[in-house]
Amino acid sequence: MRLVIARCQVDYTGALTAHLPLATRLLVVKADGSVLVHSDGGSYKPLNWMTPPCTLMESEPSEELREEGVRQVWTVRHAKSGDQLVVHLHEILHEHSEELGVDPGLVKDGVEAQLQKLLAEHVTTLGDGWSLVRREYMTAIGPVDLLCKDASGTTVAVEIKRRGGIDGVEQLTRYLELLNRDPHLAPVQGVFAAQVIKPQARVLAEDRGIRCVTLDYEALQGIDDAEARLF
Repeated sequence: MRLVIARCQVDYTGALTAHLPLATRLLVVKADGSVLVHSDGGSYKPLNWMTPPCTLMESEPSEELREEGVRQVWTVRHAKSGDQLVVHLHEILHEHSEELGVDPGLVKDGVEAQLQKLLAEHVTTLGDGWSLVRREYMTAIGPVDLLCKDASGTTVAVEIKRRGGIDGVEQLTRYLELLNRDPHLAPVQGVFAAQVIKPQARVLAEDRGIRCVTLDYEALQGIDDAEARLF
């Protein structure tokens, strides 16, 4: 993990165009190759970012940029899409690097963990002929809740939440991007499962070809029905 606090300007070009004018920001470069740009507000979300697979190239500015006060240029290019995140650093105020090692992954809260356990035990609730490959299937950026096979033998990654928001869809999207690089698993489909799925998250998921499933916790426990079911 590399943390850089700097006065910088950031420009994103590709599928969309975005510009962040000169200001002091936190730049985060992770071991998986992702680069994130944070401000001191806006909660935990980065202002802009580039997800792997991507490469970071650091270079000296042109004479014209140097006259404008730029001291270093970061160019982050996505290997597949060709999108670019270009950071013009005017002043580096602080820089620190630290090896964090392998993260054990997020520990689920009681209900979410129980949902995962119940769905793993009754994976055919998602479809006839489904089978469980593994719970907490590890990827380079964290564990997928459930890795399954549907009736046709297609690999399916299932992300489980209590309340399904856009962040959960983004998380599953990143998992799918990594899993689909594995020729032994690809093609990998996605299922976003939650007790409540926010409308915006449902729209985003369906736009990305991810199936949404609303979970009934009590039904899965067998409290209100002898047979676990989904609504």
